[in-house]
Amino acid sequence: MQEHVCLIGFDEPEITVLKQQISGRVTAHPSLPDYRVEDGQLYVDNEQGGWQSHVDRVIFHGIFEEDQELFVALALWGGPCFPNPLGMLACRDKQACLVRALSQTRYPGRGRGYVPAGSVVNLQSKQVAKWGNWHCGENKARIQGEWRAEFSSTLEPFYPGDAVRVVLLGEEVLQIRLAGDDWLKSIHDPTADFMEVDVELADDTRALARYFDLPVIANDYIVGDDGQKYLLEVNHIPNVTRFPLIWERYAALVTDWCQT
Repeated sequence: MQEHVCLIGFDEPEITVLKQQISGRVTAHPSLPDYRVEDGQLYVDNEQGGWQSHVDRVIFHGIFEEDQELFVALALWGGPCFPNPLGMLACRDKQACLVRALSQTRYPGRGRGYVPAGSVVNLQSKQVAKWGNWHCGENKARIQGEWRAEFSSTLEPFYPGDAVRVVLLGEEVLQIRLAGDDWLKSIHDPTADFMEVDVELADDTRALARYFDLPVIANDYIVGDDGQKYLLEVNHIPNVTRFPLIWERYAALVTDWCQT
């Protein structure tokens, strides 16, 4: 009997590609569908809405404001889900995820701080404040001197150097040199490109992936001008469409997973 696979969070044309590669019935929802877990079974809206159908497997990709409730439901369901909903829960709050990751990484750096909303600090050196749960360079500011935190924020020293992303896709590791015209670096800059994999950063990324029990993860690091390395953040749902090579490998990974 063929399984019913539910894709959540993918856009076109990725949905079309995965539907072509995954055998059996495939339902796709670009945004969060309605769902329920009942008597150990997961039910999700059909693509046209309305009546819900029993689902055998879930492939989730995306970041949504209310996705933590879905992760709780998927964890209680206990069925096959890519990635592991417990890992996604552990990472969904970006600040808590960072604290967990810093306790495990070989490259935590020093001098991190935290400022509750409404607090004022007076910083003697350049630092980076980060708040909220969004990635892609949002909710960040480089600060120095007196600064008032509108939102509860983590603080980290501003590390001069090269920003890189180390991407783990199952057993494979790829590394990207992030780029940008100012201090904010991103994979979305047109000059961002693949580079030789740093073995130490690859090992660190594998270790964090094991810790969070996630088959796909992308860690952002700074390789400092002094040669030191610093973990900046963990992306538990990293972009997999910016580079065709990464999408190709990711699509193959989830397609193979559906056959296990």
